[in-house]
Amino acid sequence: MTWRRAVSAAVVLVVAVAAVGGWRWWHERPPYGPEALHLRSSLEFVGYDEAQAALGPTYQAPVTSAGDQLVLGRLSWRTPPTPLNGGYFALFLIDKRTGYKPPVFGVSAPQESVGMGNAGVENRIPDRYPWLRGAGDIRVGDGWLSAGTRLAIGDVGASPVTFVALFPHLERPLRDLPMASAPVTLPDLLLAMVYLGPDGQVYWAQRLQG
Repeated sequence: MTWRRAVSAAVVLVVAVAAVGGWRWWHERPPYGPEALHLRSSLEFVGYDEAQAALGPTYQAPVTSAGDQLVLGRLSWRTPPTPLNGGYFALFLIDKRTGYKPPVFGVSAPQESVGMGNAGVENRIPDRYPWLRGAGDIRVGDGWLSAGTRLAIGDVGASPVTFVALFPHLERPLRDLPMASAPVTLPDLLLAMVYLGPDGQVYWAQRLQG
């Protein structure tokens, strides 16, 4: 290979690397930051009747037993400058002592707008935001173990969202089904929202409470 060919090949390689890097930067770049949403939130302990009244007659509050606790949360935001386009907001309520999430929520929003569950892509969140270590599942050998659930908001028009989280009283921890449990205090809780893109991009995370 002559020196001219070597230089030409090196230039092509540099351009290709720059193109890939530029595409990744554009692909991972959030359409907007959390400041564009003007997020407002609150958390408080409530009894079952108060929880049911907050959710309204259409939606069901989690049923409680002796020693269980219910946390009522409210979240609102302004309409963002662009739609979610296949992405979603993940709302996490985490017991900072254990990194676990509640097992169930009651939500005053249609299921197509706000749902419960977990997604494998969310295991990437703690890598970028160590303070959100409870956002992902627990690594067990070659697999993952869920540690509670979170809310996924797929419709920007769902605001305001009212939710009730159940913290059950457990006689002993459930080794194969870890979850946040009672007793818990408000300072123990972290409420955060994460914006995930349509291809699993972790755009940003915003601490709301705790």
